[in-house]
Amino acid sequence: MQINCLKSKTMNSLKIGVIGLKGLPAYGGAATVGENIIYQLKHKYIFTVYAVSSHTQPDMNCNAYKQIVFRRFFIKKLNIFFYYLKSAFHSIFMAKYDLIHLHHTDGAFILPILRLKYKVVCTSHAQPQVNEKWPSWVKLFFSINEQITMKLSSTITAVSIPLTKTYQKNTKKKIHYIPNGINLKQEVDIKNLECSNYILFAAGRIIPLKGLHILLHAMKKINLTKKLLVIGDLEQISSYKTEILKLSKDTNIVFIPIIRQKGILLNYVNRAIFFIFPSYSENMSIMLLEVAFVKTPLICSDIEPNMAIFNYSEVLFFKTNDPNDLRDKIKYAEENPTIMKEKALRAYNKVKTYYNWESISKQYDNLFYQTVQTD
Repeated sequence: MQINCLKSKTMNSLKIGVIGLKGLPAYGGAATVGENIIYQLKHKYIFTVYAVSSHTQPDMNCNAYKQIVFRRFFIKKLNIFFYYLKSAFHSIFMAKYDLIHLHHTDGAFILPILRLKYKVVCTSHAQPQVNEKWPSWVKLFFSINEQITMKLSSTITAVSIPLTKTYQKNTKKKIHYIPNGINLKQEVDIKNLECSNYILFAAGRIIPLKGLHILLHAMKKINLTKKLLVIGDLEQISSYKTEILKLSKDTNIVFIPIIRQKGILLNYVNRAIFFIFPSYSENMSIMLLEVAFVKTPLICSDIEPNMAIFNYSEVLFFKTNDPNDLRDKIKYAEENPTIMKEKALRAYNKVKTYYNWESISKQYDNLFYQTVQTD
């Protein structure tokens, strides 16, 4: 275990232990959420982030938080399970905080331990049991963890309106909807790319619910001269990788491994003709917000979480899980670039106004304070 250092703060700053991010700097998803909260509130709180060496470097420098990095567990499938347990026991026996911020309901099995000493704000980023990657017994484990979250958390937040509504039906506790956001100061790493005149799909983990197979079926129905760039980790599910490679045969497609540097990834997004987001299960995608932030036109599935963020004047929706409708929307986007750019500008204005971390972090600030003060 290694502990990285934190710059000095005022003596009266509240101390918050953060569990569930697994390691900073963030590469995406919940870690990006947690990292932005920390950087926005670093002058008001002392944050200690619990991490594991599989997700960060033990000597990673930081200036807004202390990071405690545990060694990865030698059995890969149990790595995160033991990360949560180590974090819980360290916080109980070797640390003293005013509050714990737990990210992800799948770590809620440590709540009985944490509540022996602390009040806990739990943020739900998704319902992992809807991910077909997991076997049935694991999905049951996730469902039980959701129930533990509802019962034992001091305060509960959810990142999307649909997720908030789902949880609110199952508890009398108030579920606080706090959306994800974008960093208005995030810079695009402007560099020339080997690829040009391309359509883009990107996801950190390329798994079935991200809908790449739907996009490839749609692409096969169109004689496109433009290439499709696919960025992300295709090694998550071997059977799905085989399916994707089979579908991509004889197509103008380029696969690029996951890009962890946000500025470089946004450069690819910025230079795309348009971005296609065919997911059929999401909660609140940061990728979606970031595409809008760099003013790249969006074609996305009409799932409720997407439509809770944008409307028809801001993005081009297609019927979820319908490659024929996606094919038609791709054709429309190609034939109407001016309309697509106008939509992109409206989407940009929305995320800049309503989904920026500077304002969103204030909601977390209020909840942290209220939770600590509540008897």
